[in-house]
Amino acid sequence: MILGISGSPRSKSTEYVCKQALQMLDELGYETEYWSVKGKQINFCTHCDYCKKGEGCVFNDDMRSLYPLLEEASAYVVSTPVYNGNVSGQLKTVMDRCRALFSRNHKVFRYKPVIAIAVGGDRAGGQETAIKQISDFYLMNGGLPISGGTFGANLGASFWSKDSLEGVMEDEEGFRSLQKTVKRLDKYIKENKK
Repeated sequence: MILGISGSPRSKSTEYVCKQALQMLDELGYETEYWSVKGKQINFCTHCDYCKKGEGCVFNDDMRSLYPLLEEASAYVVSTPVYNGNVSGQLKTVMDRCRALFSRNHKVFRYKPVIAIAVGGDRAGGQETAIKQISDFYLMNGGLPISGGTFGANLGASFWSKDSLEGVMEDEEGFRSLQKTVKRLDKYIKENKK
């Protein structure tokens, strides 16, 4: 299963592009699952070390629905709106809260591929730094970031929303970057089947 995660608290452009990526993967024959931070109660990690006891996280919130999906998935599609040149606060909180998951299973992301998608209000509004933070998080925890390659998708898929869903839907360059990135993920998975 390929897990798509939307790091946006709104049902707009970031959710749309994440679902578009999952639809492309569905059409390639993959089973996909979608999870969003929208409407979820997710507490900040306080680094209390409760998770080191092996009993999970001290917080009983909506992260509990994500942990089993993260473990079950064989690959990930992670999308974020650009907030001040980086990932959304909600997505960063999800990443931080994975500490509880790693304390139980530090190999959860090991050798699993991930693609990153960022949506910004400007063409160069911080998409690359947001994608880089997603990639760095997975790389640091044993995952394998997959880019779309040179000429338009160097780090992943980048969209210019012009601060509207319509802007994303009209962003041909953004969709080219998404198609290239999904294609490389598909190729990686097929070449590395056991």
